[in-house]
Amino acid sequence: MLQETVPKQPVIGAERFILRPLRRSDAGLIAMYTADKRLAMGTRTIPHPLPPGATEAFIARALADRRSEDVWAMDGSAQGLDEVLGLISLNRIEPGQSEVGFWVAPGMWNAGFASEALAALIAANPHKANTLLAEVFQDNPGSARVLSHCDFEYLGDAEAWSVARGARVATWTYIKKLD
Repeated sequence: MLQETVPKQPVIGAERFILRPLRRSDAGLIAMYTADKRLAMGTRTIPHPLPPGATEAFIARALADRRSEDVWAMDGSAQGLDEVLGLISLNRIEPGQSEVGFWVAPGMWNAGFASEALAALIAANPHKANTLLAEVFQDNPGSARVLSHCDFEYLGDAEAWSVARGARVATWTYIKKLD
């Protein structure tokens, strides 16, 4: 994981929302959504229950000048939707290679927001990556469909630690070449 001083994140347009850098004022909605056990169990890093201050610390890391991960809010407020529909991120693994992660608020699942956000992020390619990687838990086929919909190719099975589950969980790993 590269930790470097990075340029300001761009705002990226999608059809129903924009992807914008996080704001400190996003903490309330992010905390409300990530406190949902179903959402936390689908991620590697969100704890459940969510401890006090965790969301604010996450936002502070996302806004730091020296960071390895860029995080965008899916902001639909200009279209009459919520200000935070979910988050999508790119984590710099090495030059030319980033890992994508995403979640959508549970009340908005199955509305295509994750696929739309991922397609917009791929089109913008703000990290100028040659390769994107992604990993989803095998008991989360919805996220696997998002990756397949955006032309990620299945690489293989692995395991990853889930903080919320307190255990290693079987994963599917995907890759997308951007050459």
